[in-house]
Amino acid sequence: MNINIKDQKTSLRKQAKRTRSMLNSLDTQQQKDLCRNFFDNIEMKKGACVASYWPIERELDTSFLMERFLEKNVKVTLPIVEKESRILKFAQWKINMPMSIGPYNIPQPELNEQTVLLEPDIILVPILAFDRHGYRLGYGGGYYDSTLEEFRKNKNIVAVGLAYAEQACLFRLPVEEHDQKMDWIITEQSVMHTR
Repeated sequence: MNINIKDQKTSLRKQAKRTRSMLNSLDTQQQKDLCRNFFDNIEMKKGACVASYWPIERELDTSFLMERFLEKNVKVTLPIVEKESRILKFAQWKINMPMSIGPYNIPQPELNEQTVLLEPDIILVPILAFDRHGYRLGYGGGYYDSTLEEFRKNKNIVAVGLAYAEQACLFRLPVEEHDQKMDWIITEQSVMHTR
């Protein structure tokens, strides 16, 4: 049965990538709508730390959100992928800071003696597709699922899936035991609280 689920996910990933490749980036009004959906619903305490992501392969661009976080004195981090671990680390990000290309060609903050690693309170998660039950389809590496599972053992972390509205599935995605449910899924058109 697990092999069947893996095959289903592989097929759905191909289809979701094709669909996403045809989507337009959010325009200014849609960015404002997504920001409103986020800030009207996600509670951020003073001194909060948000883990964002640097978009690749036409993922929803989070730069406008990252700038808003900094304006609100929220610390922003980006994931650091270590090939020997499935648990992501998060390095503080600031505008115009030096970036380097990490594993899988994902831009990340340059790692040096000035790098500040932080533990986020909120993790923004990129999405290929999502369903109304709060499950997402990612690239299949398992980094976000492993990281959320690890963090949720000791902390009330909030996982927010960010997506284009068109990435919604009308059917339930196939789910494996290790798949982590999002707490929220936010698009430019809607907000879904799932936990």
